Amino acid sequence: MIRILACCCLLVASFWAAAAATAPAELKLLDEHPVAGMVGGNLSGLALCGGTLMAVSDRDDDRLYRLDTRETLWQATAEPFVAPAPPATDLSWRIRLLSWVAGFVRGGWLDLEGITCDAAGNRYLLSEAYISVLRVDPAGHAEWLELPDYLLAQAQARKLLLAFNALYEGLAIDPQGERLWLAAERQQRGLLRVQWQGDRWQCHGRCVLLSESKRQLPPPILGKTSWQADFSDLVFFSGKLFTLERAAHLVCRRDAGTGRAERCWSYADTAMAEPRRYAEFNGAEALWIDADGAWVGVDNNENRRNDGEDRPIVWHFAVPDGGWGARL
Repeated sequence: MIRILACCCLLVASFWAAAAATAPAELKLLDEHPVAGMVGGNLSGLALCGGTLMAVSDRDDDRLYRLDTRETLWQATAEPFVAPAPPATDLSWRIRLLSWVAGFVRGGWLDLEGITCDAAGNRYLLSEAYISVLRVDPAGHAEWLELPDYLLAQAQARKLLLAFNALYEGLAIDPQGERLWLAAERQQRGLLRVQWQGDRWQCHGRCVLLSESKRQLPPPILGKTSWQADFSDLVFFSGKLFTLERAAHLVCRRDAGTGRAERCWSYADTAMAEPRRYAEFNGAEALWIDADGAWVGVDNNENRRNDGEDRPIVWHFAVPDGGWGARL
């Protein structure tokens, strides 16, 4: 019996030693910026559009925000738009009812969870409640993309988009505005892709690149064993996809054609520093990646940190050693 226990202890120790040896490198924090002026708070998406950092809130259906980044305190200025009636969806009546109730109670009927831009200056906003994408052109005209009818069916066949508040959570587009990726948040999490072909959006081959239900080891500082993996935002940069994985405090580089993870970096040391901790829910919801680093936006859900800060926060991290394309 003693030998069995000793063997088990050795196996556990070996497992944790191997996990520590392959632990993701920690991103280096350069700056931290509170964001003022977002009417509904709840920063849920970031994107650099024509040299200007833009943001959306999942509480505001009629505006996106331009961020003045010249000072430590970033000031948000609203850029209004009028969204047409959202398209009908084939989501279950239960999910649609719960989304309606959530919008009524907290505000934000559309539940905007992401923003991205193409080279022409079009902004693409992701509605989780209606699993749809709103395109806002530089003049402020807004229209819903006509995504394939079969996209949802293929997603649900792969066990995606089946639970309320666990639908689309991030989107990315290529500079030409011809390839669009969508991230399904959790239960299960996944990555989907559609392409502009001729005169319509279609799936090139299969719609679903990745669908998985997995558990991840958390940062050791949290003292937990494992938890359900998720996606909370998505960026296309330099031919790769980058995912924000909120539960594990990771930014991961992925193959844009398969969704396969290639390398991850951690921001846990920044997020879990004692002054930055929250007593209640908060989460990293927004991501932007480029040659100048990574920007991670925190949706504080109107809660206050240990240091008293109660505004949305954006962290600016340095490009990791070796660059975003570095191998392990």
